Amino acid sequence: MKLSRPARRASLVVHAAASAGWLGLTLGLFALGVTAATTGSAVTVEASVRAMKLFADWLLLPLAFLTLLSGLLLALGTPWGLARHRWVYTKFWLTLATTTATVFALRPGVNDAVFAVAAGEPVPDAGDILFGPVVSLSAYLFMTVISILKPWGLTRRGRRLRASADSRRDARGARQTA
Repeated sequence: MKLSRPARRASLVVHAAASAGWLGLTLGLFALGVTAATTGSAVTVEASVRAMKLFADWLLLPLAFLTLLSGLLLALGTPWGLARHRWVYTKFWLTLATTTATVFALRPGVNDAVFAVAAGEPVPDAGDILFGPVVSLSAYLFMTVISILKPWGLTRRGRRLRASADSRRDARGARQTA
């Protein structure tokens, strides 16, 4: 499948906007987590973890899935391919891993913190509200860097596909010159 130029450009805009939103949201979650973990004010802790829950419940997963799906569309609909270049392959698996971690680690940790604070208890473990945003933020910054630098070259499959395309091109050229 090859995307038309307008579809590719629209998909790229959606992917860049969703990725930037996911990165910014995670930075906000990190700031709220640091505030909740370091303040001495119970009111500030409660406001911080409640804001984290609001963001995690309403924004985090839609942005994560939009990033994942738009990236998959771009990978499958452009010459970059999903398994041709190492940087694309790495981004796909990191995006899938961070989306999964959001569902099974970050959101439950934030929910636990909200329930504890609502019951008048302190945050059970500051690591629960800090670890997810720190790991996610590191992964998203890394993915941003490799999206720009495009390091590591082709995968084994990508080299094989390129060699096959080159040999077909050479065969066509030989027929045309004969």
